[in-house]
Amino acid sequence: MNRTIFITAAILGVLAIILGAFAAHGLKSLVSIESINTFETGVRYQMYHAFFLFIIANLNNLSERVKRLIYYFVIIGLIFFSGSIYGLSTNALTSFDFKSIGFITPIGGLFLIIAWVILLINFLKMGTDKS
Repeated sequence: MNRTIFITAAILGVLAIILGAFAAHGLKSLVSIESINTFETGVRYQMYHAFFLFIIANLNNLSERVKRLIYYFVIIGLIFFSGSIYGLSTNALTSFDFKSIGFITPIGGLFLIIAWVILLINFLKMGTDKS
C-alpha cells in the first residue's frame, strides 16, 4: 500500500504543478480573475493532500487498513472537491454545465475532512508516550 500511496502522491503533486502553471498562464486570457482564483484553490488543496499522502505512507504506526481508508477518502475527496472546482472555474470554456454537478464539491470537502479525522482518531488511540 505504501508504494501505491507514494506513487499517487507524486502524481498528484506533478499534476498540481502543471495545473497551477496552466491556471497562471493558460487561463489568463480565457476566464475571469475570480475563476482563476477558484481554480487555484483546487490546485492548492490537491497539493496539500499530495503532501498528506506522503506523510501517511511514511507513518509506520498506522495499520494498512487505516492507510487504505485515508487513501481512498483523499482520492475520492480530491476528485469531487478539486475536480469539480476545476470544472466550475472553467465552465465558460466547455459545453458541459459543471454547475449541475456543483453539489459534489462540499461532498469532496467532507471526504477530505474525514480522512484527517481518521488520522486524528488513530493518533488519539495511540495514547501518550510514558518515557
